[in-house]
Amino acid sequence: MIRALLVRGMLAGLAGGIVATVFAWFIGEPQIRDAIGFEEGHAAEGGHEHAAVTGGHVHDAAEVVVSRGVQETLGLSVALTLFGVAIGGIFALVFAGFHGRLGALTARPTAALVAGGGFVVVGLAPFLKYPANPPAVGEEDTVGDRTALYLAMIAISVVAAVVAAQTGRRLAARLGGWNAVVTGGAVFAVLVGVAYLALPTVNEVPADFPAAVLWRFRLASLGTQAVVWTVLGLVFGALAARVLDRESVRSNELPAMTNT
Repeated sequence: MIRALLVRGMLAGLAGGIVATVFAWFIGEPQIRDAIGFEEGHAAEGGHEHAAVTGGHVHDAAEVVVSRGVQETLGLSVALTLFGVAIGGIFALVFAGFHGRLGALTARPTAALVAGGGFVVVGLAPFLKYPANPPAVGEEDTVGDRTALYLAMIAISVVAAVVAAQTGRRLAARLGGWNAVVTGGAVFAVLVGVAYLALPTVNEVPADFPAAVLWRFRLASLGTQAVVWTVLGLVFGALAARVLDRESVRSNELPAMTNT
């Protein structure tokens, strides 16, 4: 059954990646174009000033390895679909661990709950500390450091979620289900909050960068992740329900066959 759930998790993740790609095309890409236009405008102004001083001509300092057309079409779709498939496989394994341990919840609400938790842990919590920036924001020399900090925040958030889940499970018998969930959520918030304070802050947004463009880009980035997790939870819940119903029918048929 685990294999069947894993395959369906990857298929659901693929669907989430495809839908998120369409969302990113229409919502995120316009903000990226505005940011690139801002960057190119500043580069042109600086280049004209340099040319006026030296009497020379303005040349592009760096060669474009991958064109913007490829980045916003093939590159975007491949990245989001691969992300969706990978997350879908992990999602299926987490679902298998939680299913049947959340009271009377069936496959669909369990999948929805796991998807919501996944979005908070992997998407929202790291985003609040290190929000996404458009191409014109950030220094090239700090890309590696910023990526490492973001991945570290994801890892800390996942560990905090595991600790919170274990805490809630151990306190469930003593405090009751609802109080245990609230306590686990508080533990997660405290651990993530400590990480926010401990990790360095990164702020490389130029003072004259349009605030509206930055805000819309970050909302689009977070929205893209929300779309992946939403579609993943809904599609996987429907697919997993069929698998579990089929397994339930088989398990009920076996005793009947042995009794006859």
